[in-house]
Amino acid sequence: MQPYMTVDGLSAGYSGIPILQGFDLEVPPGKITTLIGTNGSGKSTALKAMSRLLSPLKGTVYLEGMSIHSMPTKLVAQKLALLPQGSQAPQGVTVRDLVEFGRFPYRTRLSGLTAKDIEVVDWALSCTDMAKLADRDMDRLSGGQRQRGWIAMALAQKTDILFLDEPTTYLDISHQLEVLQLLQQLNKEQGVTVVMVLHDLNHAIMFSDYLVAIKDGERNYAGTPSEIITPEMLRDVFDVEAEVIRHPVLGMPVCLPYGVRGQTFAACAND
Repeated sequence: MQPYMTVDGLSAGYSGIPILQGFDLEVPPGKITTLIGTNGSGKSTALKAMSRLLSPLKGTVYLEGMSIHSMPTKLVAQKLALLPQGSQAPQGVTVRDLVEFGRFPYRTRLSGLTAKDIEVVDWALSCTDMAKLADRDMDRLSGGQRQRGWIAMALAQKTDILFLDEPTTYLDISHQLEVLQLLQQLNKEQGVTVVMVLHDLNHAIMFSDYLVAIKDGERNYAGTPSEIITPEMLRDVFDVEAEVIRHPVLGMPVCLPYGVRGQTFAACAND
């Protein structure tokens, strides 16, 4: 199977100043790929450039063999859905209203929702377990429920690939797991290719098939969690000292940081 998306020599940044430089990537179709790295490393810049939210300074992003930055906007929106960080719905918008916005790429300027649109909206609400909250205002939902509503809107676009920038930001641990388990379920059951940015390294390991570690705007490591999660990689990319052990239940790597590189770890002893 050919890569669904290929990134070739991508450089991107702001005001002409590159943050991401010479970035190459083949996004595995039907898998969950997560970009990891420190603050300012270029993770979000990569995601924005790959999803056409940011124009590249150099290089090309190919979506199904076509340059994504030369494709018509509506065609891109029919193939790729993006959930930016910290999305906010206008006041008074219900969950169903929000999810209906996801059908915009398939509608003409003056057309209303078709029977097909309504069918897809109902499907997206069902997939995210939001049907029972469809008529509730978005601003009356919990953080986890709001994220489910936004994911339902993205699903209503009926794309094969979903991009998410820090989808668990500001959520407590229970809601973080709820959102990540939903994305994993959509990937397994609906075949949606997921590309996301996560700060929590252990969550990235737990919910990803493929990890891409970015340092100083360049791709330093890429592979499965078991392939790239090592004390050496954590020291190189994150500048931390850590032990890597196997999860006693899931059998995957778990990172146990114990200090910043170059600083002595002082243990606390109880007398």
